[in-house]
Amino acid sequence: MENKFKLIDKTGIEVILPFLKKLDSSIPDIVLKTRLSEMVENGYECVGIYKGDELIGICGIWTLVKYYIGKHIEPDNVYIQPKHRNLGIGSQLNTWLKNFALSRGCEAVELNCYIKNEEGMRFWEANEYLPIGMHYQKKLVVRKYNAE
Repeated sequence: MENKFKLIDKTGIEVILPFLKKLDSSIPDIVLKTRLSEMVENGYECVGIYKGDELIGICGIWTLVKYYIGKHIEPDNVYIQPKHRNLGIGSQLNTWLKNFALSRGCEAVELNCYIKNEEGMRFWEANEYLPIGMHYQKKLVVRKYNAE
């Protein structure tokens, strides 16, 4: 059965919450849900990877413009269920991302990959991505979330 890649409708975007939880189980569910809602309001999109009707993976997408690279997409929150890994889906996703970026008039694809994610770094570099910098972060405030 062939894999399908398609953008997940924003009205049903919460289907990706279990995948986001797998990426970082320390974030409370209400925080994930609230942040996802805010992300969608700010342009976040997500491609779903399907085997038949089953969602087996996700890849978030931001469309951005930066002075040093121009218009580009930034994939993030990539997660493929473990039983579907090492089957070429990542390479298929890369092809889909390239075509998607070109269809949006983008000049490039740029992403962040955590230093501790050595497998991810090997994957992206094997797919012709070049490491050009370090991703830094500084937390400023602790935000309160209300449980529903």
